[in-house]
Amino acid sequence: MTIDSEYLRGTMAAVHSVLKHASCPDNTFFHFIASDSSLVNLQDLTRIVQSTFPSLSFRVYVFRESRVNNLISSSIRQALDNPLNYARNYLADLLDPCVERVIYLDSDVIVVDDVQKLWKISLSGSRVIGAPEYCHANFTKYFSDGFWKDSELSKVFEGKKPCYFNTGVMVMDLVRWREGEYTKKIENWMEIQKERRIYELGSLPPFLLVFGGDVEAIHHRWNQHGLGGDNLVNSCRSLHPGPVSLLHWSGRGKPWSRLDLGMPCPVDLLWAPYDLYKHDQHHLHDQHHLQHHHHLQTQQFSIL
Repeated sequence: MTIDSEYLRGTMAAVHSVLKHASCPDNTFFHFIASDSSLVNLQDLTRIVQSTFPSLSFRVYVFRESRVNNLISSSIRQALDNPLNYARNYLADLLDPCVERVIYLDSDVIVVDDVQKLWKISLSGSRVIGAPEYCHANFTKYFSDGFWKDSELSKVFEGKKPCYFNTGVMVMDLVRWREGEYTKKIENWMEIQKERRIYELGSLPPFLLVFGGDVEAIHHRWNQHGLGGDNLVNSCRSLHPGPVSLLHWSGRGKPWSRLDLGMPCPVDLLWAPYDLYKHDQHHLHDQHHLQHHHHLQTQQFSIL
């Protein structure tokens, strides 16, 4: 998971949910990726995690934004342009070579099932990643008309049946990733985007270009996404039909913000029990206090 001042509260809730539902929480190791431009330094982030989860096995790694700054193109929402969104492209380099497999989770998720079930999913053949796929979605809309009209570019999907998948929940084989140099393949598409503007959605389309049509399809219960509304409007969404193992507030709205404003969506009440933030009643009405880095450095969390 990534960890930063803006989403720290979400990250802590996500970790809490994983531990609460894990059949063997002692077997869970967390890799947190922090930006080198973070308002809260590495030591403070480490201290916050340690004080919140004293027995947690974890490590905080530094992601150097300079590696990706020149590759990022503006997207439809400013939050999507955060360099830390691209850290998932570099996990194979950031983590020690002995780390062969990881589950990547966004910071706005809650796990309500045993994460070991997700961990045990096999990646068949030579597949590098597994994720819930959504083949009913209109895949063509994730890329520009110019992309589809350019036969040299669009042939990347030749002979494949690509489906949309959300990169906020992925099982990743880092051995195969390193062997196939997939970080470079993603960067190549980002360079083309800088020149040609072939998509609008930040860090997601390069993953679709590299892995679309070759993803291990995981049950949809492991990513009930879109609960934050769409990327432009903070709207309330309901759960999709069927079983739920993971709730994901992808989109513009975040549950902690809506709860603090006293205007939660019904699904936000499912996130609230995992919120570990000790509210300062004097500042509860002022959302800026929750995001100010000085306040965050003294922010306290507690297992409820």
